[in-house]
Amino acid sequence: MIKLIALIFLLWLFYKIVFDFIVPVYQSTKQVRRQMSDIQDRMRQQYQQQQQAQQAAEQQHQRASTQQRPADKGDYIDFEEVK
Repeated sequence: MIKLIALIFLLWLFYKIVFDFIVPVYQSTKQVRRQMSDIQDRMRQQYQQQQQAQQAAEQQHQRASTQQRPADKGDYIDFEEVK
């Protein structure tokens, strides 16, 4: 009889430990990992957007600088003749 009561108590204790401690810890760990993964994905997306915006700005700057440069006419110097 005492062995049965001890076995029931141990089973009940095991059940309480598993479902009141181990399962919630596992679920919260899983949730935290998912949230960290989401945060990393968002940061990666923001970084890529910044890189794309920076590249676009550099390309516009390069286009603008090449369009504003006067055409190189060689060594010719424009002057007026003095009489």
